[in-house]
Amino acid sequence: MGLDDKIGNAAEEAKGKAKEATGKATDNESLEAKGQAEKTKANLKQAGEDIKDATK
Repeated sequence: MGLDDKIGNAAEEAKGKAKEATGKATDNESLEAKGQAEKTKANLKQAGEDIKDATK
């Protein structure tokens, strides 16, 4: 729990952004929604990591 998690969260967010952009470019609403969901999940995980860091 720490730097590895933060790197993983950033990678997951980047993957979500890529899926969202691809979905928009190809007019694929399903792929766009999946990308948005992945970004949200990564952002929530990152917020949890930030809270952990703040309490230390």
